[in-house]
Amino acid sequence: MTEARLPPEADLVLLNALVDGELDAPTAAALERRIADEPELGKAHETIIAARAALARLERPEVGTMLLDRIESAAGASGPTSPPRQPRWQVDWRALAASTVVALVAAGSGGYWLGVNRPSETTSDLVASTHHRSLLAASPVDIASSDRHTVKPWLDNRIGISPPAPDLAAKGFSLVGGRVDVIRGNAVPTLVYRHNEHLITVVAEPAAAGTSGPQSQQADGYNMVRWTSSGFSYWAVSDLERAELDSFVTDYRTATSATAPPES
Repeated sequence: MTEARLPPEADLVLLNALVDGELDAPTAAALERRIADEPELGKAHETIIAARAALARLERPEVGTMLLDRIESAAGASGPTSPPRQPRWQVDWRALAASTVVALVAAGSGGYWLGVNRPSETTSDLVASTHHRSLLAASPVDIASSDRHTVKPWLDNRIGISPPAPDLAAKGFSLVGGRVDVIRGNAVPTLVYRHNEHLITVVAEPAAAGTSGPQSQQADGYNMVRWTSSGFSYWAVSDLERAELDSFVTDYRTATSATAPPES
């Protein structure tokens, strides 16, 4: 019997976001075209819809205050400042069960992109989190290749956009590959470079026309540099020393600047 294959982790996240209506129109349209063309993706989409429908038929149990207290204690939400609560509270059981199923499916396939974007989190926090999760995964990329002519078309086919992926091996920064991350419900292209034993994540969010110079900061213990150029807002994040990350950003920006020869 042939074992059923799950689609890549980022695709699972996108499929669930599509079912929840959380994708922007261009990303949703691109994903729907892929669902029609890729049987494996189409089956996963149907499975998610069927699971949601089955969960919707479940009754919503009432949860006692004792269990709620234990949940809040585990989440660090309990304390003297917690607001008073009614003796019994109805949990949206279907939403909770659906979230659990989705998390188990993604975890079972080795995924690390599934996460919760809290409203209080800044973009830098979210980018740092994607970098951190990639370091814990079996592979930090969806498409492993040092050839930009492989990585860029793969990203274009998945989400319709891809940032420049210059060859910086001569500068000491080799291209590892690319992946799709989801930031606040939007699919964004991500490149991964390596310097010695350190990985550098480059997240490229589509941005309005404009240019801004590099701005350094830290998030979640990682060094980060942000800049805007050629229709993208870039975030480079790594555990590299600040000077080394700055050097990478300088080399990347030089290779992709308007005065540099176009990528062939």
